[in-house]
Amino acid sequence: MTAAASRFVTPATFAALTKQPVLTDAGWWRADGQIEHIELADWTELALAAPASANLMAQLANGLANDAASATWLATAAPKVLVPAMNSHMWQASATQRNRQTLQQDGVTVLTPATGALAEGYSGQGRFLEPADIVQQLQGLLATAVPTGDLTGKKLLVTAGGTRERLDPVRFLTNDSSGKMGYAVAAAAQRAGAQVTLITAPTALVAPAGVTVVPIESTQDLATAVTQRFPTVDGLIMAAAVADFQPLTQANQKIKKSPENDEFVLKLKKTPDILQLVAGLKQPHQITVGFAAETQHLLVNGQKKLTKKHLDMLAANDVSRSDIGFNGDDNQVTFLFPDGHTHETPVAPKTTIASLLIDQVSQLFAQK
Repeated sequence: MTAAASRFVTPATFAALTKQPVLTDAGWWRADGQIEHIELADWTELALAAPASANLMAQLANGLANDAASATWLATAAPKVLVPAMNSHMWQASATQRNRQTLQQDGVTVLTPATGALAEGYSGQGRFLEPADIVQQLQGLLATAVPTGDLTGKKLLVTAGGTRERLDPVRFLTNDSSGKMGYAVAAAAQRAGAQVTLITAPTALVAPAGVTVVPIESTQDLATAVTQRFPTVDGLIMAAAVADFQPLTQANQKIKKSPENDEFVLKLKKTPDILQLVAGLKQPHQITVGFAAETQHLLVNGQKKLTKKHLDMLAANDVSRSDIGFNGDDNQVTFLFPDGHTHETPVAPKTTIASLLIDQVSQLFAQK
């Protein structure tokens, strides 16, 4: 712990809660001659600086080792993750951004701070990430470093979020998808050893560390990104909530209210059917997994989609239920397969559902 950290929370508190010794500046040099920061640096499998102030970022970016924390950080060869937390003005300062870039060039994973309420009464970017989000990032990094799961060596595309169809420069048609399910699937696939590319519509989520992220907005963007990459991967998991329709035309300027008319007629056309496009590209070694967000006739509609899109598996869920669905943290799905058998999961966190889905994907590959 740095001296500043020790003023916020005492080392004794951390020692009591973690049941582990805490290294501080006061105990940096031991009487028995042990050089503790070097021992720690050699022992660690991953170094995490959290929360990291602007001052600590500057210190680490410039290789200073004037306290126990920075000396241990400098000495270790383990993967390094830094979680910034500071006032939004300090985060946006050019010096902080230079230090961020330097750290990234040195191989440090610098997580992007959250946006929200800050200690000074501000609201902006600089908020410390939620612990669960940090843990997810660390799991992804460790999975990348030591891939031991059933998907080791596999390359997967995962899509997430709700696509946006522009009406004019300031308005768009979209849906309620939060992207949580797709991001959880990407993280679970990486933990299983897969090399994951996450193609994502805009969300408020932090992508798993180590996953290749391809940002898109519209359904056409998504179709292009998927069809370009699908021939080079082993599988596709389509968790994105794709808009079925888009405006027939997109206005170049903001559409204004008209005093003459109380109504506005919007003409729509179908968007590309991405899974249908992929079906024409699919090779025998590849698998495709789809999602079906339904409000009625879950299994009937799901089976129709499974068959029509030539999928290896489909995860169907009832988004009309208040306890599961787009914006919640929990979900319940039914896995459907071409031979007609199904498997219903319990209601569980989306991270758990994602792990169950990846278990099924591993079995599909084993059958190839």
